[in-house]
Amino acid sequence: MQLTGAQALIKSLEQQGVETIFGLPGGAILPVYDPLLDSPIRHILARHEQGAGHMAEGYALATGRPGVAMVTSGPGATNIVTPIGNAHMDSTPLVVITGQVATTSIGTDAFQECDITGITMGITKHNFLVQSAQELPRAVAAAFHLATTGRPGPVLIDVPKDVSQSMMEWWYPVTLDELDLPGYHPTRDVDEDAIARAVELISRAERPVLLVGGGTLKSGASEALVAFAEATRMPVVTTLMARGAFPDSHDQNLGMPGMHGTYPAVTALQRSDLLVVLGARFDDRVTGRVSAFAPDASVIHVDIDRAEFNKIRHADVTVQTDVRTALDALRDAGVTTPPLDAWWSEIRAWRSRYPLTYDEPVEDGPLRPQHVIEAIAQRAEPGTIVASGVGQHQMWTSQFWHFEEPRTWVNSGGAGTMGFGVPAAIGAKVGRPDRAVWCIDGDGCFQMTAQELVTARTEHIPIKVAILNNAHLGMVRQWQEMFYDERYSEVYLSADLPDYVKWAEAMGCVGLRATNVKEMADVIDEANAINDVPVVIDFRTDASEKVFPMVAAGASNDDIMVHPSQRGGAR
Repeated sequence: MQLTGAQALIKSLEQQGVETIFGLPGGAILPVYDPLLDSPIRHILARHEQGAGHMAEGYALATGRPGVAMVTSGPGATNIVTPIGNAHMDSTPLVVITGQVATTSIGTDAFQECDITGITMGITKHNFLVQSAQELPRAVAAAFHLATTGRPGPVLIDVPKDVSQSMMEWWYPVTLDELDLPGYHPTRDVDEDAIARAVELISRAERPVLLVGGGTLKSGASEALVAFAEATRMPVVTTLMARGAFPDSHDQNLGMPGMHGTYPAVTALQRSDLLVVLGARFDDRVTGRVSAFAPDASVIHVDIDRAEFNKIRHADVTVQTDVRTALDALRDAGVTTPPLDAWWSEIRAWRSRYPLTYDEPVEDGPLRPQHVIEAIAQRAEPGTIVASGVGQHQMWTSQFWHFEEPRTWVNSGGAGTMGFGVPAAIGAKVGRPDRAVWCIDGDGCFQMTAQELVTARTEHIPIKVAILNNAHLGMVRQWQEMFYDERYSEVYLSADLPDYVKWAEAMGCVGLRATNVKEMADVIDEANAINDVPVVIDFRTDASEKVFPMVAAGASNDDIMVHPSQRGGAR
């Protein structure tokens, strides 16, 4: 069967079971958009290529399936570099297709030419510059295999315009050998000796902690994790990327560790004698000053990517496999722990003395952002998916929203990409239309990608957006207040410009506003009753609120700062 390269590309995506593409057409990718008209694949037309990439990320994070985005060459390709970099940092499976100038024009500085494979070489698992139409099926099959196996991540396929227009004889690879990926052999085989050494360390630990990272979600290990934790009685801390991997309501969950983690989680890590690290990479936001992190702890490190071993913290035992396989192997090996009553007694004392807290809400406003998040969470349907931008609101959401199941928390971790929230929420809702989706955003983040509300409205994607509007770049303001002698440089945004209600209405959405506690409750209820169009709520919040607990950058986790109301006995 003779097909054009463009037809073969779309047919290859269909072979992979792709249901949705997020994208924006342009000259170099135009030939591929023509056969898309005849395909069952749904295309979501973004208003900016960055939005398309973040939508694909949100789709992947909410579903566990790879997100797919397609854009044109030149600025179209460079605009999606930020989502690619974000997906790379957070190990999110993504397949990005970019148009490219014709092969005969590459290297001539042709109109909208750019070396996107060179630009993205360091932030993709692999990328392809396809040289002929006959290569396209292999490139697509290989891209999905690479994106979803081993440590997940983004893969880019760059398609010159003449390749998509030329003819090929249809075929599709059916074996891994046909993918032609020499040197790529991801394995889940378990080293039994490593498991035996891990069992021995666990059996002797008196103050163990399970440090759970995003790899736990990537491997679908949540049920295995709960069973393992309950069998061993170990306390559990879940990193920002692992929220929802272990239920917040579970008595063994201490919350999130790190710079803005809970006091019990941070302190348990510091006082531990054994860390069982599951799919986490010792991020600097978790460890604080590395030399002072968990100084008395031995380390068992489970990760699918051997490059993470001993990169930051020496591990006494390394287990290279996915988290679910490792937990199954430890269970089969009959892992046990000694009585941990004394350890739990300490932890419960920290919990009692230093719970997450904030100042009492004032009836007449301004609103406490933490109170807004709690109010939304209390009124949300079970299983609601929450997306966020980056900054104070992201930390407060991780702290005050209780996550009970996996893939209900969609955020930008490693890259910390402002503007992630709205488009990621759209992607999550496309992937999980049965779930309610809230985006908790800041006014600074919202202004970066809010044009995608037009996408949400025209494509009938009814997300709900809560803007915690403190008229500032909140996290930057917090640092300037605490570490720069209150010298507030270029951080003020204005509460009234733009008018977020009018902005929402101009984009076909419902716009609401709350300035006090009563209005807050009313608008949340009104938003929850609207399920056919997107809703945006402008919550006027107190700009002086800061995120606590906090560990200053480069400081030891022993120097954790708790809420001012709790100071005196805390380190």
